[in-house]
Amino acid sequence: MFKKILIANRGEIALRIQRACRELGVKAVMVYSEADRDAKYIKLADESVCIGPAPSAQSYLNMPAIISAAEVTDAEAIHPGYGFLSENADFAERVEKSGFKFIGPTPDSIRIMGDKVSAKQTMIRAGVPCVPGSEGALPDDPVVIKRTAKQVGYPVIIKAAGGGGRGMRVVHTEAALIHAVQTTKTEAGAAFGNPEVYMEKFLQNPRHIEIQILADQHKNAVWLGERDCSMQRRHQKVIEEAPAPGIPRKLIERMGERCVAAVKKIGYRGAGTFEFLYENGEFYFIEMNTRVQVEHPVTEWITGVDIVRTQIMVAAGQKLPFVQRDIQLKGHSIECRINAEDPYKFIPSPGRITTWHTPGGPGVRVDSHIYANYFVPPNYDSMIGKIIVHGDTREQALARMRTALAETVVEGINTNIPLHRELMVDAKFMDGGTNIHYLEEWLSKRDR
Repeated sequence: MFKKILIANRGEIALRIQRACRELGVKAVMVYSEADRDAKYIKLADESVCIGPAPSAQSYLNMPAIISAAEVTDAEAIHPGYGFLSENADFAERVEKSGFKFIGPTPDSIRIMGDKVSAKQTMIRAGVPCVPGSEGALPDDPVVIKRTAKQVGYPVIIKAAGGGGRGMRVVHTEAALIHAVQTTKTEAGAAFGNPEVYMEKFLQNPRHIEIQILADQHKNAVWLGERDCSMQRRHQKVIEEAPAPGIPRKLIERMGERCVAAVKKIGYRGAGTFEFLYENGEFYFIEMNTRVQVEHPVTEWITGVDIVRTQIMVAAGQKLPFVQRDIQLKGHSIECRINAEDPYKFIPSPGRITTWHTPGGPGVRVDSHIYANYFVPPNYDSMIGKIIVHGDTREQALARMRTALAETVVEGINTNIPLHRELMVDAKFMDGGTNIHYLEEWLSKRDR
């Protein structure tokens, strides 16, 4: 096992990884920007290093600064968390070439699965069903683009090869197609450094279902059930739950087995998540996230597996401490992302938190780095924490989440807690199985 790990992230995931390190008896080194100097995890760290000013480009995305921090603190490994550099193959490569262990997949695996075009081709070869679409990146030839769209069938969606919930355009007619492709290419090049785009059939009413996997360096891999992440706005998740309500277990199990076969085929290591669209009883692969997910706690709760702890153990060369038959799903778990923003207009609300009271009781977990008098900086993602609950049934989990949200008090800034409180009593959400468009439609009706 490592003696010291550098955590190259911020916010609640930095604290979550720090806690896993403490359980394993590993010292945690925190890097931070000037804006995060007063964060809770910095105060609790064994060591901390300031790596730059508030802007991410000069701090959390500054590869040389992060690697230098690992060098001066004698860290042995670097955990990237999620976001920032967590799925950057060049960073993973620089980490390992500098003599440190990257707590995540190999650079080659990240490259294969991080590019949506190559990921889709890999999954097709592995027998994982994919959304009908272009076989690879779209060419510059308008004739070929139009022919592809006609074969796929309108409406189609144009996606950036390097995107992650961003860089997408739905096209309903041939007249709008070429402009949409060119605009998406320009945006993709500016945002991701990769102008490649591809085309898929735009499914009308799909659900967003994920399958969590863990793999070690000894050709062992397991899948840890599924999550339903359909409650989202502009492709950004708001509520997640596990297991997914209303989907036949045999179908889920078949997908889980195919995901395990796929990761074994590419020699994957660490944690990863297969994301699917599910419609009319069929699964369609859309992408793989080669890192720990924001919503990992719901899977931890229904399986009893500590995903972050296992990530560290696998990176240290250890075998998975369980096999597939050991993974038994128990109960139901729901997670609400708590964001510093207007609950309905989603305008960010940075500022000083004057009151912070978190819920408790059986089956309630709060993952957050926030405390009273903490200043939420305007420089980063608006998420300030997560409330996660577990119950023997989905109904009990819903009741516990309603109670937990009622107990939560955040003053000094706006949060999206009022939105969550409304959704927890929404009849269709309570029934389960809402699609990915439901929240936006719900919001538009509310504004009328």
